[in-house]
Amino acid sequence: MNYRVFDRTGWAVSEVGFGSWAIGGGWGKVEEAEAVKALHAAIDQGVNFIDTADVYGDGRSEQLIARVLKERKERVYVATKAGRRLSPHIASGYNRENLNAFVDRSLSNLGVETIDLLQLHCPPTEVYYNPEVFDVLDEMVKTGKIRHYGVSVEKIEEGLKALDYPGVKSVQIIFNMFRQRPAELFFDQCRKKRVAIIVRVPLASGLLTGKITKDTQFPPDDHRNFNRFGQSFDRGETFAGVDISQGLLAVEELKKIKPADFTMAQLALKWILMFSEVTTVIPGAKNPQQAQENSRASSLSPLSEEVMEKISEIYDKYIKKEVHYRW
Repeated sequence: MNYRVFDRTGWAVSEVGFGSWAIGGGWGKVEEAEAVKALHAAIDQGVNFIDTADVYGDGRSEQLIARVLKERKERVYVATKAGRRLSPHIASGYNRENLNAFVDRSLSNLGVETIDLLQLHCPPTEVYYNPEVFDVLDEMVKTGKIRHYGVSVEKIEEGLKALDYPGVKSVQIIFNMFRQRPAELFFDQCRKKRVAIIVRVPLASGLLTGKITKDTQFPPDDHRNFNRFGQSFDRGETFAGVDISQGLLAVEELKKIKPADFTMAQLALKWILMFSEVTTVIPGAKNPQQAQENSRASSLSPLSEEVMEKISEIYDKYIKKEVHYRW
């Protein structure tokens, strides 16, 4: 496993982390024993950065992480998120009372006195224009509830606005072979401000693993079944906002250029890691095999310039027109 500096925090984090949405819920049933094995397998591979949220399984994900970390001696950084418990999910809900209540609940779920990294969980755009919200986060740092804070965003514009706040140490954003726009202006601005970049949805909800076909059926409780067109939350969270039929055409082209010793998932992860501005990428895993495969992407050889160029061409041909300027 290779490690990268989490910019101004000074942490050295695994460039492949662990995204724990799937073990919480929303991706079909995941047995608790398998979830625990997946977390252990990731840590065994050198993963020391785990991303979660208070709404993943209504706290289940946080609790499973706490259980596993009690059995480990390694220093593992845990980033959680707050805000999506709001109903309705509106900007005014991001206030001192609610945020402190959310954080207190996460502290209990994680079994810690201080959260390593707290992220606002894709709040409405107006929140980024309210300095008082970030004042509350600064207060939490001073009181020791959180060590650092960042934001998780849907849109590049939100990420750019978040960079105006000096306390923001990280931005979590969707970036993958089907969502390439962040590599333009956004990455450069994060580098200049020394803000860490956490990449989520790296496999486009499984589309980039090459295992999904036009006949694939998802369980009723899997968001890939009920949020394909953004019925429940932002469409960009499901298949990275890509129409599945168009995405499958692009995947077939990607298979033709995949290096022989890579899986499709590893190709997707290695492509992301080719960008030096990326601090860590957080693929999910439902079982230890997936966790191991994801982690091994770190040690694979860099992609050739020719492969990188062909990936850009495939994106331009099949994907760019539909998604590039939406997020």
